[in-house]
Amino acid sequence: MKSKSEQRIGLLNGFAAYGAWGLVPLFWPLLKPAAASEILAHRMVWSLGVVGVALLVIRRWAWAGELIRQPRKLGLITVAAAVITVNWGVYIWAVNAGHVVEASLGYFINPLVTIAMGVLLLKERLRPAQWAAVGIAFAAVVVLTIGYGQLPWISLLLAFSFATYGLVKKKVNLGGLESLAAETAIQFLPALGFLLWLGSQGEATFGAEGAGHAALLAATGIVTAAPLVCFGAAAIRVPLSTLGLLQYLAPVFQFLLGILYFHEAMPPERWAGFSLVWLALATLTWDALRTARRTRTQAEALRRTPSQRTADSAAAREQTA
Repeated sequence: MKSKSEQRIGLLNGFAAYGAWGLVPLFWPLLKPAAASEILAHRMVWSLGVVGVALLVIRRWAWAGELIRQPRKLGLITVAAAVITVNWGVYIWAVNAGHVVEASLGYFINPLVTIAMGVLLLKERLRPAQWAAVGIAFAAVVVLTIGYGQLPWISLLLAFSFATYGLVKKKVNLGGLESLAAETAIQFLPALGFLLWLGSQGEATFGAEGAGHAALLAATGIVTAAPLVCFGAAAIRVPLSTLGLLQYLAPVFQFLLGILYFHEAMPPERWAGFSLVWLALATLTWDALRTARRTRTQAEALRRTPSQRTADSAAAREQTA
């Protein structure tokens, strides 16, 4: 049982992590005129530098040798690196192209996509409320497809890539910093090669747009790693159910930024689609909280001694007599 001060620290770190992920759409436009591909490459390169320094400070390197000796796990890390590359690239492009609201939708529906993948790939069994949530989410995609005049591909690509990333990371079972270090190590050489090629073509903005622009591109490493550190601090201090609720902060902030700051359009059909997604998430959250409460009650009942259970039963019979 964590102390109140520990839980408070965990909550603050959780708010910091998801708040940073929610406010990051304010950062990517600052990197213009760099294209999304250049920003993505810098994010890969500088993230490895930041995470490498962090691991050096805390002296946590033993995992690297173990990982190299496990080809299957190394293969999964490579898949994770490829999938998160797609996710990062699409997200940066979407924000800088004026699709912040559609990007936020991807992270709203991500938990629902994760559940659907659990059924299809892991043969998991869903409770009735979870089936209802998935059905409502499917209806939302239909409504949004009609509203957009096409599939909301940005949202779906972000949701499916991040859900796949989560699935692979679950199988790899590495810590947040270690996993990011391994993934960016795989991304590093291709990303660096791309940046050197851009420079040789005279198309790189790093160094050509002034020291401030170069510093902002280098800061992509901190923007990537810092929320992950906060998330790790939160994950060990607060219950999983609380962390599950906090995850909605990021898409909520992104959605609000898209409407209030970037002034993106929200016609009635999009409101209808988003409302269905929020209904699906509310159903999912209600079911998760109810299940957690029931599990906790059952665990408490099992912890009671036989004499306590006998006394409780006798007390209950007296009350009903």
